[in-house]
Amino acid sequence: MRRKAYLLAGPTASGKSDIAAALAREMGARILSADSMLVYKGMDIGTAKPSREEIAEFGMGGVDIVTPAEEFSSGAWLRAAAAWAKTVPETTPIVIVGGTGLYFSALLRGLDRKWVLPAPEYPVLDVPRDLLRERIAGRLDKMYALGLDEEKRRLHEKYPRWSRTASLAIGYREGDTKEKIFVRTCQLAKRQATWFRHQATPIWVEASVDAVRACWKEKGPWEVVFAETETESAQ
Repeated sequence: MRRKAYLLAGPTASGKSDIAAALAREMGARILSADSMLVYKGMDIGTAKPSREEIAEFGMGGVDIVTPAEEFSSGAWLRAAAAWAKTVPETTPIVIVGGTGLYFSALLRGLDRKWVLPAPEYPVLDVPRDLLRERIAGRLDKMYALGLDEEKRRLHEKYPRWSRTASLAIGYREGDTKEKIFVRTCQLAKRQATWFRHQATPIWVEASVDAVRACWKEKGPWEVVFAETETESAQ
């Protein structure tokens, strides 16, 4: 299934979710999360998951799909995204936002398709490293104030054994300190920016509503393929 969608990628804490939400409200759009950790139920504070109200407001897809005990993959995300897209009327715009580059790549050229140059082109937020570290620190303070430690305790009590993929989530490892979480999050942001730089053709955009709106007006929307199976994604 092919659909037109407005895309926005960026590293963690770059402000992409707030920008996408503001523009989706203007457009009357539905939002699909392209974030590999928002798929886990109960992992809310540590993943900076949008509020229940915002998820409902935008009929958001790509969130709360599996428990931390379950494995998840790009193929599983594609199938979930395809099922979600079927619920969105053709006349309703779609916004896809997140930091998992492989999800964007899968939508634009499939999981199994041989990569050819140029890589897919889409907007990526460009945030100076010092500012990004400052945002990560501020967001982490907020997470602890909201009860990250209690959320982690409750989840490990409910799910004693976590899947390999869920165990990659930052902030949920036993024994993690605030300092360790900060360092790991900064490392993640760096890896994400590197991925977009080398595995995509990024349209670097200032992290503001006006800049993204102008980019979408000039370059978008993008055609994406919501494949129901991994095999279909390669066709």
